[in-house]
Amino acid sequence: MNAFLGNTLQLLRRSIELGGFPPELYEFLSRPKRILAVSIPVRLDSGGLAFFEGYRVQHNDALGPYKGGIRFHPEVSLADDVALATIMTLKDSLAGIPYGGAKGAVRVDPRRLSPRELEELSRGYVRAVAPLIGDELDIPAPDVGTNSQIMAWMADEYSKIAGRNVPGVFTAKPPELWGNPVREYSTGLGVAVIAVYAAKALWGSSDGKTAAIQGFGNVGRWTAYWLEKMGVKVVAISDVNGTVYKRGGLVAAELIEKNRNARGPDLLSQVAKYNDASIAQDPGAVFGIDADILIPAALENAITEDNVKLVRAKLVVEGANGPTTPEAEKALYERGVVVVPDVLANAGGVVMSYLEWVENLQWVMWDEEETRARLEKIMADNFKRVHQRWVQEKGWTVRDAAYVIAVERIYKAMKARGWI
Repeated sequence: MNAFLGNTLQLLRRSIELGGFPPELYEFLSRPKRILAVSIPVRLDSGGLAFFEGYRVQHNDALGPYKGGIRFHPEVSLADDVALATIMTLKDSLAGIPYGGAKGAVRVDPRRLSPRELEELSRGYVRAVAPLIGDELDIPAPDVGTNSQIMAWMADEYSKIAGRNVPGVFTAKPPELWGNPVREYSTGLGVAVIAVYAAKALWGSSDGKTAAIQGFGNVGRWTAYWLEKMGVKVVAISDVNGTVYKRGGLVAAELIEKNRNARGPDLLSQVAKYNDASIAQDPGAVFGIDADILIPAALENAITEDNVKLVRAKLVVEGANGPTTPEAEKALYERGVVVVPDVLANAGGVVMSYLEWVENLQWVMWDEEETRARLEKIMADNFKRVHQRWVQEKGWTVRDAAYVIAVERIYKAMKARGWI
């Protein structure tokens, strides 16, 4: 079995056992309700025709319409997509929003496509999955390798198929096309909010605490931005090209604000130059940085048995989906390191997608400050609920508490419907 999916199902089974739920609940939640596999033809600029494999996995809709991002990545697999859709079901439930979980993907390296080819692929994906999505059925959003421009193309294509404007079918669209400006940085903002609340819970305050961030894409850069704004000192940032470290703290917020559309490697170089620091060639060096908080914000399986001994932080806040393997997390807890799981920490994106969706369904718009306040409150309330449960249950991890709360809400909904 795919390692990522295996880890996800292992955590799911554990939460069902800890919560004392009936065994058949695992049989329901360990497999998606529906899987669609598609082949998308794209006419290349060279004149040739290429076919790209894509998926849409709809995991569970007991709590409401399916919700989950679309990933464009050369190494994506159907098993990865199933794991991500399962995590989305739990994340949506934990956040208290009326969504089930889904995920989509296309096996492609978007950096190798021209803008025209990328647009054709994006529109082709929508045409392929159109029968299964809709503003009250399944609402996709961006993920790794996709962005607001791709969502704009997709929303436009679906609207053409429907014969009318359907703003609520995709979220994280540009503000010019029914989007909300907070969505651009919402996941990073949510990670920062959770990191600050976790630091306060562990140490009484987050003031003067230090953080190291692995990954400098959309999530990592905006996490750095908001942590700096909230008084946490970011001392290290990494991407695939290496790690930038400065003991006294890196100044990044101003550069991030001015370079919203810059690629991660380009922006990391600017951060290094601006802070008179160099980029170490080893991207994994970030795990061994002497910092209070470590934030893995890249891809799954980043912290494993092979590198967990390097981690010096006392608090790990997961900005990516599934960045810590179960074996690594067990080793961290045995050393007294607290791990705040992805289903709680990086839910800012889907919470903001929910807020944007509500706006779209009602054809209303909130201003940026009001939207941000709503988002921060939901994230803070989620942390308090999970932290309270964690404190009550001796021997549990924070992930255990989060998963049991999430599974309990899904179970109650399925039981009320008569599914179980």
